[in-house]
Amino acid sequence: MEEIGLWTVFGSEVVGTGVLLLLGIGVVANVVLPQTLGNGGGWLLITIGWGFAVFAGVFAGASSGAHINPAVTVGLWASGTDQYAPGVPITLTSTLVYLAGQLVGAFLGAVLAWLTYRSHYAAATEPVLGTFATGPAIRNTPNNVLAEFVGTFVLVYIILRFGDTPSQLGPLAVALLVVGIGASLGGPTGYAINPARDLGPRIAHAVLPIRNKGGSDWGYSWVPIVGPLLGGIVAGLFSRVPI
Repeated sequence: MEEIGLWTVFGSEVVGTGVLLLLGIGVVANVVLPQTLGNGGGWLLITIGWGFAVFAGVFAGASSGAHINPAVTVGLWASGTDQYAPGVPITLTSTLVYLAGQLVGAFLGAVLAWLTYRSHYAAATEPVLGTFATGPAIRNTPNNVLAEFVGTFVLVYIILRFGDTPSQLGPLAVALLVVGIGASLGGPTGYAINPARDLGPRIAHAVLPIRNKGGSDWGYSWVPIVGPLLGGIVAGLFSRVPI
């Protein structure tokens, strides 16, 4: 099988993760920001919107297997498979390329979402970090890490049970899985379940010129990184167990 170039992998993950974050942050902004047509749409609209964001992101990043999530990448690595996607062998270099593409894509998607809703961000009188990054409903670090761990474990384990890459599971199935996780397990922390999904937009929030934006809560930022990465790794290891 012909190997896929790492530039193709990088570009695919940038585009796929960028689409994911553009639509995901977009639905949160539509629900939360003032004077939008979707203002007050509620949690269910957010979970459905994130599901469709994943659906679109998987298609957009199909060339690289559409990981669009570092937890998926490390989960595949831990599962013992020898390829991240057909034609992409698992190496340290390819791993770093996936992670870099995901982070860059997440940042760019967040910036595009901000540009789309720029007038509404300008009209906001309260801090807007919640439209970019996740945060706990009740700040309890062990419980917050556990919530992210559990949600990500479910995501990655089910993906791995259906195939070695998300594209083999199917975009619609992944989207419905994300909606289910958000509806069932998203209440404690806003279900980042994806380190790039939280870190890239958090960086964007920190650097963008948004009036009254508030702080970026860097003290919490490690939780949606460590929890999902651990969840992905454990899911990968558990997928080796014959059931």
